[in-house]
Amino acid sequence: MKASKIAYRPVGLALGAVSGLAAGALFKQAWKVLGHDEDAPDATDEDRSWPEVLLAATLQGAIFAVVKAAVDRAGATAVRRLTGTWPG
Repeated sequence: MKASKIAYRPVGLALGAVSGLAAGALFKQAWKVLGHDEDAPDATDEDRSWPEVLLAATLQGAIFAVVKAAVDRAGATAVRRLTGTWPG
């Protein structure tokens, strides 16, 4: 395993935690706008419809994936600028 990949591992873990927090906050705000409700439905919420639960899950997954990819890419780019080596 490359030394740059090993050195990037703790950075990647920290960025993963940050991206999870950011994605959660962004989803909460998006759901307030789209769902007109404070809380997104849980899959086991009896009072919510199938379409509403599935829409919330789809939106949450999409937001998480985009935020994670953006944060990972930005982290890798920053490591490359600092070390001259791409961490992948």
